[in-house]
Amino acid sequence: MTVAEQLDIIKRGAVEILLEKELAEKLEKSSQTGIPLKIKAGFDPTAPDLHLGHTVLLHKFRQFQQLGHEIYFLIGDFTGMIGDPTGKSETRKVLSREDVLRNAETYKEQVFKILDPAKTKVVFNSEWLAELSASDMIGLASRYTVARMLEREDFNNRFSNQQPISIHEFMYPLIQGYDSVALKADVELGGTDQKFNLLVGRELQREWGQPPQTVITMPLLEGLDGVNKMSKSLGNYIGINEPADEIFGKIMSVSDELMLRYYELLSDMSMAGFHKLKMDLESGDIHPMEAKKRLGREMVERFHGRQAADDAEENFVRRFRDNQVPDELPEVQISAGSGKILLSKLLSEAGLVKSNSEGRRSIQGGGVKINGEKISDEYLELDPAGEIILQVGKRRFAKIKFG
Repeated sequence: MTVAEQLDIIKRGAVEILLEKELAEKLEKSSQTGIPLKIKAGFDPTAPDLHLGHTVLLHKFRQFQQLGHEIYFLIGDFTGMIGDPTGKSETRKVLSREDVLRNAETYKEQVFKILDPAKTKVVFNSEWLAELSASDMIGLASRYTVARMLEREDFNNRFSNQQPISIHEFMYPLIQGYDSVALKADVELGGTDQKFNLLVGRELQREWGQPPQTVITMPLLEGLDGVNKMSKSLGNYIGINEPADEIFGKIMSVSDELMLRYYELLSDMSMAGFHKLKMDLESGDIHPMEAKKRLGREMVERFHGRQAADDAEENFVRRFRDNQVPDELPEVQISAGSGKILLSKLLSEAGLVKSNSEGRRSIQGGGVKINGEKISDEYLELDPAGEIILQVGKRRFAKIKFG
């Protein structure tokens, strides 16, 4: 590809490229010499599961990989024990070495659902950071000032509000920046919230006499609510290890606007195809539901394979268009006890909602059915006998057996 064609792909979905002119020069030099660029992105294994929000960076990684450049998937097993202070209002709990390594293993399993393992260099930053002596760490700390650190919004806010900042938190951006020095990175990818840390890498590379890396920031993917950043704690996420039917169903539940956002940041569809899709949606040549099905199939196939994608679409059509119950339902055994049971409590005990109050809200909103019949009485009591099929929303089902 020409440099311009590569830039078109790289710029897709990116928020900022610092500096685009530098990147164009690096791509031109790579094209002339045949030497691929070194592309780096770091992932601290602070939690065991990845969701689609994490894959925004991985998808950009994959594009660089397909353009023939050298990918360094950096697992921050050393930095993970510190904990990235970005966006935090208090000091993070320090993870044990065992926790970090356990999470790192699950990361490796999951990322190769997106990246080509034969073309991916997996590195751990403990390989070079654990070798630094106390003198080396002091030398690294001398390369940056406290005033510059306090330019970070989160540090500045905590300092202004007299909230504690531990000294080791100042070390985090320096250590992340030193990773770029150790790898001699040409490009580093990160979320918009990582901009400060990524720019520290540029500064440290200059200190070590290296050409400064180009920084590419990617947006923080909105979750299913279309407002907040995708997060497990907010419950608005799509996990890449979730069952195929769940992934497909969640994609089908997003707004039309958010669907296009997911296409831009997560899909392999070409830019020409993406622009055509938007025009077809505006003209009515394609229905939003069909576009969502296409996206749902792509996401399921990426993480579970083509057959699973076929089955997930078929199950969706059968369940929701034809209003049929899935063939296989999770079965929940509920003790008959001594008397009637509130429906809201039953929903909670069946694991379909997180609490009795959420159960009542779901009933109030018209999202609860018993054996296919919508229930509106939030204080409905049931006789605990026989078995029933409970449904909450479009995707949550359970067969309740009383005994």
